[in-house]
Amino acid sequence: MQNSLQMQTDTSAVRKPSVLNVLKCKCPRCRLGDMFYEKNPYRLKSTLKMREQCEICGQAFDLEVGFYYGSSYVSYGLSILISVVFLAIYALVIGISLNDNRFFYWLVANAVLLISLQPILMREARSIWLAIFVPYNADWRDVPAKKPERINEDQKNNW
Repeated sequence: MQNSLQMQTDTSAVRKPSVLNVLKCKCPRCRLGDMFYEKNPYRLKSTLKMREQCEICGQAFDLEVGFYYGSSYVSYGLSILISVVFLAIYALVIGISLNDNRFFYWLVANAVLLISLQPILMREARSIWLAIFVPYNADWRDVPAKKPERINEDQKNNW
């Protein structure tokens, strides 16, 4: 029974597309473990509290000091993408004109949208950033996770 459950878990991890696992903030190496302690991103006190390593495969999530500074570029790109898509939808539904205030209404609505999505965007940016550097490993049970070399314990969470 335990073995069949374990095999189902293995095959479901392989079948899931990596994009879905990134959006769910799963470990990029095994696609099973959660990256964050709290699943709800709107619990603002713990929205960015990450596990130090995957509870399933042991992959470290903090690869080096300041690793997640790079995720700000991903977050910026996601914000631009959302703004452009929202502008296109707004232009099709309502229309854009500089002769009246419709463009400024879009600016205000876009600002409210981006601020309300910020906890999700920050998590997704970290998940995407980690997935860029840690590839999926189908043999994660047999191959141990690499230990991070550039970690200074005194500088952990120093941002």
